[in-house]
Amino acid sequence: MASNSSFDVTTGVDYMEVHNAVIQATKEITQRYDFKGLIVSIELDQKEHTITLAAPDEFKLAAIWDVLQSKIVRRQVPLKNMKPGEIIAAAGSSVRQVVEIQDGLTADMAREVAKTIKDAKMKKVQAAIQGDTVRISSSSKDELQAAIALLKQQDLGVELKFGNFRSN
Repeated sequence: MASNSSFDVTTGVDYMEVHNAVIQATKEITQRYDFKGLIVSIELDQKEHTITLAAPDEFKLAAIWDVLQSKIVRRQVPLKNMKPGEIIAAAGSSVRQVVEIQDGLTADMAREVAKTIKDAKMKKVQAAIQGDTVRISSSSKDELQAAIALLKQQDLGVELKFGNFRSN
């Protein structure tokens, strides 16, 4: 009997690295001359999976977002998993923007991953959706490697992570 191997497809970010990036960006902004005397903030909410940016105007908000992005990239957190929302007018003629952090595949993304595997017509490969992950299994490790290569070519709007490799 052939052994069955599998791996999980998911997405996510390391919140400790995001937290460190927020701290570094806040520190840089408080030291920059063009932000002297202005009320600006970057707040991370891990429970809501969001980062809230606040600034006096849209130009300062864009500058804050650029600084934060540079810190996030430097800490090797995938920028694809950051979804900036609309810029909203806040109290005192200031503006606010909520950046959503994609942690785990949504149901639509999981269905898209499973559909991609199915449409590729790989004979021995099965995809099973398990909450915010997709388990890909096959009796052939070569087929699994082909499935990983196929999924890496797809653009789902987030960075896919492949892990939990198992052989039974």
